[in-house]
Amino acid sequence: MLKADKPKEVQKMKELIEKHRIVALLDMHKLPGKQLQDIRIKMHGKAVIKMGRKTLIKKAIESARNGDAKELINKIRGEPALLLSNENPFELYAFLKKNKSPAAAKTNDIATEGITINKGSTNLPPGPAISQLQSIGLKTTVKDGKIEILKDKDVVKAGEPITEAMSNVLAMLKMEPMKIGLDMVAAWESGVLYEKELLNIDEKEYECMLKECIRKAINLSVNAGYITDETAVISISKAYREARSLALSAGLLTDETVGFILAKANAEADALQRKIGG
Repeated sequence: MLKADKPKEVQKMKELIEKHRIVALLDMHKLPGKQLQDIRIKMHGKAVIKMGRKTLIKKAIESARNGDAKELINKIRGEPALLLSNENPFELYAFLKKNKSPAAAKTNDIATEGITINKGSTNLPPGPAISQLQSIGLKTTVKDGKIEILKDKDVVKAGEPITEAMSNVLAMLKMEPMKIGLDMVAAWESGVLYEKELLNIDEKEYECMLKECIRKAINLSVNAGYITDETAVISISKAYREARSLALSAGLLTDETVGFILAKANAEADALQRKIGG
């Protein structure tokens, strides 16, 4: 890019930042162009992806009217790009996460997740492959002419680099443990900065937590006698059961208790008759 074009590029990014409620930072490290194009097509009408050099992105953020968005500057890393949108930042993160593709692990790649090699038979014949597998701590044997891994092994933790020996073994086993896609580093919305760790929500776990909160809130409301639209039926049923139980204990005859009280009296009379007869 020519030096004379840089101010124009900064101005374009600045205008995009000011037009959108959500300003997010992406890391496009090792993202293939075809995959980027596919994601852009899928996000059409929902978000705009704007690439640029780190210095230009920094200047655009600093000069935009969205003053608090400057917090994003400290989050710039890798091969950055801006994602501008008016959608929910958590939904945007989930979309990008779901649209990541599996890929082979290369030497010096940083593991995005922990990698485990599970026990079981492989398609590898005995030979040099045995020493390669054992070089990363795998326990092996030979069964039916194939190498078999005897025990599960966590070979790398999230955030750790992939060694050459490890990448060779993963390739031999035809494993693709890496995820390639747009990585949202942080998102800014109306003065609030959401970092990756906060945006990365386990939807199933969140749903379970929400259901548990609702259950506990309803339980508290019912036990405290606080009537709401959600607890009215439950509270009335509880009051009815308690009132009927009290009436039965006191021997109070009502339309609801007469059958139970007569049945109880009959049972006691039968028991007394058997006792006297004995």
